[in-house]
Amino acid sequence: MSTEKYNRIPVIIGVGQVNDRDENDKKALGLDSLGLMEAALHAADADAGGGWLAQLDSLGVVDQISYPELGDVSAPLAQRVGAAPRICYKSGYASGDSPVLLLNEAANRIGAGEVRVAAVAGGEALRTAARRAAGAAQAGGVSADNAVRAVAMRRGPSYRHRYGLVAPVDVYPLYENACRAAYGQTLAQGQAESAEIWSRFSAVAEGNPGAWLRRRVSADEIKTLSAANRAIAFPYAKLMVANSSVNQGAAFLVTSLGWARARGIGDEQVIFVGQGAAAHEPVDLMARASFAESPSMAVSIRTAMELNGLATADLDYAELYSCFPCVPKMARRVIGWPIERAASVFGGLTFGGGPVGNYMSHAVVSMVLALRRAGRHGLLFANGGIATHNHSIVLSRAPVAPNIFPQRFDYQAEADSLRGPAPRVQEDYLGPATVETYTVLYDRDGAPQQGVVIGRAPSGARFIAKVPGADSGTIDWLTSGAQEPVGAAGTAVQGADGDTVWVRPVR
Repeated sequence: MSTEKYNRIPVIIGVGQVNDRDENDKKALGLDSLGLMEAALHAADADAGGGWLAQLDSLGVVDQISYPELGDVSAPLAQRVGAAPRICYKSGYASGDSPVLLLNEAANRIGAGEVRVAAVAGGEALRTAARRAAGAAQAGGVSADNAVRAVAMRRGPSYRHRYGLVAPVDVYPLYENACRAAYGQTLAQGQAESAEIWSRFSAVAEGNPGAWLRRRVSADEIKTLSAANRAIAFPYAKLMVANSSVNQGAAFLVTSLGWARARGIGDEQVIFVGQGAAAHEPVDLMARASFAESPSMAVSIRTAMELNGLATADLDYAELYSCFPCVPKMARRVIGWPIERAASVFGGLTFGGGPVGNYMSHAVVSMVLALRRAGRHGLLFANGGIATHNHSIVLSRAPVAPNIFPQRFDYQAEADSLRGPAPRVQEDYLGPATVETYTVLYDRDGAPQQGVVIGRAPSGARFIAKVPGADSGTIDWLTSGAQEPVGAAGTAVQGADGDTVWVRPVR
């Protein structure tokens, strides 16, 4: 590697994050999303020794949903921190992969010599937004899922929306149940794995000053339904899903190794950015080949590891995205990450906090701090949309070969080559069928609203059917664990409202 290329290796030199609340959580400072980003950027600048914000050539901002009236906050944010970057933009959407995408883009620009100093920032103030909104408490508050539902309703309901599959919390359980069956697990075994992973997240959060919920929770408490841990969407309870009721901001500063050293940044402060890989599933949920795997996830993670010349044994830390259990469960199987090792350095989206698209900025902060203390390499795997977008990248204490930027991080073609054909969707199918996957949606009191079945006709065509909440026999069959519903036979019939209803055989 030439001296010029070596000096252009991208490194992270400053990180910062903020939680906007007091110790008793009775009132917050009231910062909006922009205010949280501003505070986080100042914290990152201070961590790097100060004076870096005025030098920014590039500022990438993770899109926020807490205050939609603010729009694109990248330019106002730059102005607030006294920066005048030539490149100033927000991510295209508030998606969980956005911080890693912005990091990879910043690393490419630095490696190409296009910019000298870059920053990435994000923040969400959904907790403050909920308190501000009139009647929010009675209406269930402002949450990421409620925001998604509102957008979907404004656009008009799609086929899956008509059956209740609107927000991420409605859809990820389809992957969970399909994966559990594919893994050959019983319901109890699948729930035990989820609870064990989440309990270890809580232990990480307990020791992390930047986490939102700093309380260790046992696996038994996580998998057991209670008044404080109500059913959300089968098989997920409240302590298994992302907690978006937070006010959190995080930011980090990226520069070249040469400029960091010229400015007097010591080796103990510098964390090297490795190469990344991104790939995506079809945006249309019904156009996916399977709910029991994600080829794009596998390609993203494996390729990032290969590009950096690393094996799982080389990793001291991993951050496997954790909006819902099926995601880190799929991801850990890609690299053979043992359940005994925590799959997070921040605390996961339940306990660390789930600030919508900006969680991975907090993971970057925590990974940098962990590597400064000890260790050599950490993997960051981000997931966004509805199990749609995947982006992985490696951070290290020393450069890994080849570590040459800019690099191609789009590996969509490789993912597409592994993906089988998606089944034809037949919305009006009626007749005999089998369960491909399913979930049950619950109200805020924990009572079943309805079941949702993704069915397959004998021809292989895919369709959606519902199970009325009043059909206690079928709801119990879907949720009891007495037998595996995935693969079971039933019949799709037309309901009184015209929707398709799933009827199981009476034994």
